[in-house]
Amino acid sequence: MTLRLKNRPFKYREISRITGNFGRVIGEGGFGKVYLGTLDNGTTVAVKTLSKSSKQGYKEFQAEVQLLMLIHHGNLVSLFGYCGDSKNNALIYEYMANGNLRQHLSEDHPKVLTWSKRLQIAVDAAKGLDYLHNGCKPPIIHRDLKTTNILLNEDFQAKIADFGLSKTFVTQNDSYVSSCPAGTPGYIDPEFHFSGIFNRKSDVYSFGIILFELITGRPAIMRSRDGNANMHILQWSIPIVESGDIERIMDPMLNGKFNISSAWKAVDIAMTCKPLSAIQRRDMSHILAELKQCLAVDVASQKVQNGEMESNSFFEMATLDLDCDSVPLAR
Repeated sequence: MTLRLKNRPFKYREISRITGNFGRVIGEGGFGKVYLGTLDNGTTVAVKTLSKSSKQGYKEFQAEVQLLMLIHHGNLVSLFGYCGDSKNNALIYEYMANGNLRQHLSEDHPKVLTWSKRLQIAVDAAKGLDYLHNGCKPPIIHRDLKTTNILLNEDFQAKIADFGLSKTFVTQNDSYVSSCPAGTPGYIDPEFHFSGIFNRKSDVYSFGIILFELITGRPAIMRSRDGNANMHILQWSIPIVESGDIERIMDPMLNGKFNISSAWKAVDIAMTCKPLSAIQRRDMSHILAELKQCLAVDVASQKVQNGEMESNSFFEMATLDLDCDSVPLAR
């Protein structure tokens, strides 16, 4: 992407041309529809338009543009440009060829994400969120983190999307009081329901739900086959975790192809994200460090299987203390 084409304003007629007169819809979000487009240099992009019926208005759109211009990280979806006037607004993002994470965890998806790939996606997403929380000053809170906002490029590198309408937080207690609805059912921090306060630990709770989805393959809100009953993923997962039945909690689509040590570590990390009290949840920097260790254990187990590492070296790595507070009683 050349500097001339990156982070520049586009005219509405350019947006129309880039998208082939808005010919192919590839998604829809809080702003409006998302269209596939191609820049003059051949770069494929995703063009997010602002719907006239959207609850987000012109001021929020301008705020998103100004914020995104300042944020650059390999695990955040990049902004290439924007179209901004009082009638027609759009954001031009990098195109993520493999869609969102939820699609790949669906039973209907033709290819199953391997356990190793799931751990790498968790690490990628944690890097992006850690940057928003600890690499931006003041920190940025996503407020709507979910598997449909974790996008995958052609190499299956994960990047966080739709963080642009997040607020920057300048209060002493690093919190933001919101009077308007935000977040998605299943991912919302339980404390928000009675406090109305979002903070970094609110995102940590949502990230924990994403980890449980990666582990189990199940959605945050699990619906019965007849559609008459719903169950939250934690209601289903926690009793199984506490019973020590790792085989039962793992996504059956994996067909048992996972390393048990790294699986338990991933479950332990997810458990540290879910306490009802935000103060009991870990910071993303700590969660990221633990996930990297979890991935290292999985990589080492594969090296043992391939004869590239001695089994005693793997045993030492697999028994490293990750300092998790919620280790199941049975293993």
